[in-house]
Amino acid sequence: MATQKALRFKSDMGIPLYTAEQCQALDRHCIDDLGYSGYELMQQAAQAAFAVLLSEWPNVQELIILCGKGNNGGDGFEMASIAQEHGIDVQLVFAGAIYRLEGEAKLAAEAAISSGLDVISSEQINWYKPNCVIVDALLGVGIKGAPSDDVSALISLVNESPLPVLAIDVPSGVNASSGYVAAEAIIADITVTMLLNKQGLFTGHAPDYVGQVRLANLGIPKSVRTYLEISSRLLNWHSVQQGALFSPRKVTAHKGDFGHVLIIGGDSGMAGAVSLSASAALRAGAGLVSVATRPEHVGAIVARQPEVMAHGVESGQQLIPLLAKADVIAIGPGLGQSSWGQQMLQQVMQSTLPVVLDADALNLMATGKIQHNLAQRISVMTPHPGEAARMLGVDVSSVMQDRFTALRSLSERFNSYVVLKGAGSLMGDSAGIKICTDGNPGMASAGMGDVLTGISASFMAQHLQALPKHLHQVISGAVCLHSAAADEGAKHGQSSLLASDLLVELRKLLN
Repeated sequence: MATQKALRFKSDMGIPLYTAEQCQALDRHCIDDLGYSGYELMQQAAQAAFAVLLSEWPNVQELIILCGKGNNGGDGFEMASIAQEHGIDVQLVFAGAIYRLEGEAKLAAEAAISSGLDVISSEQINWYKPNCVIVDALLGVGIKGAPSDDVSALISLVNESPLPVLAIDVPSGVNASSGYVAAEAIIADITVTMLLNKQGLFTGHAPDYVGQVRLANLGIPKSVRTYLEISSRLLNWHSVQQGALFSPRKVTAHKGDFGHVLIIGGDSGMAGAVSLSASAALRAGAGLVSVATRPEHVGAIVARQPEVMAHGVESGQQLIPLLAKADVIAIGPGLGQSSWGQQMLQQVMQSTLPVVLDADALNLMATGKIQHNLAQRISVMTPHPGEAARMLGVDVSSVMQDRFTALRSLSERFNSYVVLKGAGSLMGDSAGIKICTDGNPGMASAGMGDVLTGISASFMAQHLQALPKHLHQVISGAVCLHSAAADEGAKHGQSSLLASDLLVELRKLLN
């Protein structure tokens, strides 16, 4: 067993994130209980968005400001007034009837119109003005489904335009709580989000739409935010590498201090997956790594990575002595769903060692044919949305509509810590969720998940003393390291990025 001394871990690591409903509740709290003026907050939001606009596009000469009927549209009307005061021409577009506006949005619209601005229809927009920027203030954080037909048509025109786009609070059409896009959504270059960072801006479909995200706190003190419980947190490699996971090793350290990982997989024709996972576990710092695979794969695995102890196994019974020597198990890379893979998983479920489950281990569990004992052990599952959907008995669209709920459902159903992979990977359980902001589209290639499985098992083996209390820090570190390594590799090109490229980058980042 690994004997490394337990280290101190920070539990509040990462930037706090909130749901749309929480942001609306904070807005009401500021107005109803703390004496803030709703109209003044709207003015401050417009000022903040305008300041970001000038910093990003200092030569802007004209704005196309698209306003909706809610307070988000009110922010747009206020921004139109500010722009006019600064001598910037404005095409002010309202998707609706002015007389139907209410509250602060009505006040903002009246102020803009009284200053001499004309409200035009979408048909009157000139999309080809030089030094022009589009401002999206159509739909705010309240949207849950698809935009109306007229708004969808306007969103399509924006996305077809060559002009840059600044979105106020959230790009119209993006769910601020989940990151789901039901139909059309504005593709922004910059999103200036108000009061609080919304968790939906960093995961799901949202990364394709939000561009750079800037927070404007509108002068509300940080102490006011304690009114809300944090919904999730935002992490990246820079933040996690400051933690206890990456403390220097003792001078007297030996390989037994850093755990023994057993990786099980590699059915016929799939040796590469388990080999990648084993190499990643070694590069991530595990003291010992063994592989249990089909006998015909042993020679190739050892030739590729001689530090791996590779064993050919034909049955679950042959796995028993290997399990007895391990500290952490990883099962799934190249496992397959044949009788061989089923035997391997069944035998693993007789053990109580910490386990990482990926790929076909998850697909086999989704069939319900293999009984698991995950309530009696530490376990981590690393599904992509398709695997998560199979395990929950739903379609992929249902998972994507609310990745946060899907993760919690998986965690509760299988008593596991869950990494729901994808853009803005989620990591967590019922106690809390974190989002990794590292990563890039080049990771959409074979073997990336196998590398993550190896890193995760390696970190668990090196920090056994910290489990289960600090499992979330351990796995967050693994996920962010994996994604940061992919970002380093992608500097040479995303489309040509291979999973094996990450192995070199792991060494650089860890040292």
